[in-house]
Amino acid sequence: MKVVEALAGTVTQAEFAALIGVSEAKASQLASEGVILRGASGHAWLLAYCERLREVAAGRASVDGGGLDLVQERAALARSQREAQDIKNAVSRGEYAPIGLLADVLGLASSSVVDRFEQLEGALQKACPDLPDEAKATVQQVIANARNEWIRSTAKLVADYLDGLEQSLDDDEEGDDSAFDDAGAAD
Repeated sequence: MKVVEALAGTVTQAEFAALIGVSEAKASQLASEGVILRGASGHAWLLAYCERLREVAAGRASVDGGGLDLVQERAALARSQREAQDIKNAVSRGEYAPIGLLADVLGLASSSVVDRFEQLEGALQKACPDLPDEAKATVQQVIANARNEWIRSTAKLVADYLDGLEQSLDDDEEGDDSAFDDAGAAD
């Protein structure tokens, strides 16, 4: 009974630390984190400390108060596992291929087209020897413009796709966090 009576009044952080078996620094940290409120009774401190221990044990609060807690870790793990499975499914459906392979194919296709464009002047000379130089220059200019537009539009398409992919991943993360927070709150 003497301990219970002693807890009815205020206690110092040193006394509270000795009671719960931690250092004075830890008791001070609990006060700075708002777990125990200065000026409250020892009984209130003990109840608040026990509540904090239950929250940590249940995974609803982190031990250090500022780092990642169990709920956030579970959400991050679940998100990573889902993303990995989504990638595996997309690969099996043929929606994705290794970036190296795609780069090689695109490089070969581009090289092939450029080679054909470079042969155009000689082919025009053989097929149409009487074609004026102005017409040849116009054809070459149209081909060069088409090639440049192809490069520009391909680069824009890739950039737009990557921006959209990044946005959808950001949207997924926001949705996952709120959905998991709701599930975690039900614990």
